[in-house]
Amino acid sequence: MTRTQWNDVFGPHTRSLGSIIAAGQRGLAAAVPATPEERTAALWSFGYFFSLLAGYYVLRPLRDQMGIAGGVQHLPWLLTATFVALLATQPIYGALVARLPRARFIPIVYHFFVINLAAFWLLLTLNVAPVEVARVFFVWVSVFSLFAVAVFWSFMADLFTAEQGKRLFGFIGAGGTAGGLLGPIITIGLSKPLGSVNLLIPAAALLEVAVFCAYRLERAATAPPAGHAAVRAEPTRIGGNAFAALPELIRSPYLLGIAAWVSLLSFGATIVYLEQANIIAAAVHERDAQTRIFAGIDLAVGLLSLATQVFATAQVLGRWGTGAAAAALPAVYIAGFAALFLAPTLAVVIALQVVQRWMNFAIANPARQVFFTVLERGEKYKAKNLIDVVIYRGSDAAYGWVFDSLQALGLKFGGIALVAIPVVAAWLLLSVALGRTQQRRAALIEMEAPKGESA
Repeated sequence: MTRTQWNDVFGPHTRSLGSIIAAGQRGLAAAVPATPEERTAALWSFGYFFSLLAGYYVLRPLRDQMGIAGGVQHLPWLLTATFVALLATQPIYGALVARLPRARFIPIVYHFFVINLAAFWLLLTLNVAPVEVARVFFVWVSVFSLFAVAVFWSFMADLFTAEQGKRLFGFIGAGGTAGGLLGPIITIGLSKPLGSVNLLIPAAALLEVAVFCAYRLERAATAPPAGHAAVRAEPTRIGGNAFAALPELIRSPYLLGIAAWVSLLSFGATIVYLEQANIIAAAVHERDAQTRIFAGIDLAVGLLSLATQVFATAQVLGRWGTGAAAAALPAVYIAGFAALFLAPTLAVVIALQVVQRWMNFAIANPARQVFFTVLERGEKYKAKNLIDVVIYRGSDAAYGWVFDSLQALGLKFGGIALVAIPVVAAWLLLSVALGRTQQRRAALIEMEAPKGESA
């Protein structure tokens, strides 16, 4: 075929493909307001979070099934065991952070989880102590989900500045949302031909993809073009000791404020979750119908969050700041709890669950992650992990007992919602205060940064 004939046949298609690629690049530039170097780092971060959450959402249905296999009556004890396991693993993680550079301890954490999955696959395949293994697996996945995500966001807070985080964290978070949509599709599509136990294999593969993305992200951070500083390179290992997280938290009013914010996040989410469970159980008696409701909530949250994270989060954070963005979530809770007080119905609790989760994933969580960008490096890994993992899970357990106690006092669902309103109102005020403190800290860091360094 001559060049003329080739151009006649394939030229229009090549030009069309070029137009599509150019349009995609323009769309990416609009969605990710960044320099080319920042955009490269953001894309690897997107892939890292995508693979991580896709792997988790492959495991999550298997975890829930294992919880049933281990005995429904044992679930409260499994949740308690999860909290104890988190307390036990916190100093081990702290020791890794103190002694190894970021480029080494992050892959070690994920490779360790992959080795665990291989061990679980072997035990479940050989049918060794199935009930006991099921209970351990339930606890393990619960620990993994918190640790893996906390390590990811610690990396992001260490890598990007506050100003960069406002522009990029929404897009990066969209990677996790997209992965959360893919994971259930993999589970549904492969559970029958492979068997549920063999789903551990694609989950492990996805974790290894996450490690590869983290490796490429580290390279993008440590080798910027001459004269540029796209993201923060890691200067040295963090140092300190394995038990530094708690002292760091106690001596810092700012960290204590973030810890309170995370605990209040757990308060709102736990109260709504338990009200949802009770209202749905009372209104919908067919299991399949209940499953469809939960799936519908997850789908709506995923689609709304993904669209917002890609196209709106950076604009909201850039224009209104982290304080207003973080305050948007308690504002939703105030309106939602007021609506539940007036009408504690199925439609209201479903609407509140969708909107609060959407607002959290798309707006409030990126703002919360920016809060951590103005901390010392050790605090970003040690104290942040203590807050995101131990305090969050401990708050879940505590507020579950609070809900039960309010019911024991005779309060109905509407009354519990009314009691919750002043608590989330205080959360709103805390959000504004944290936003102001973060802005002051970011301004000081920018003033102290060497000339030419990325702010």
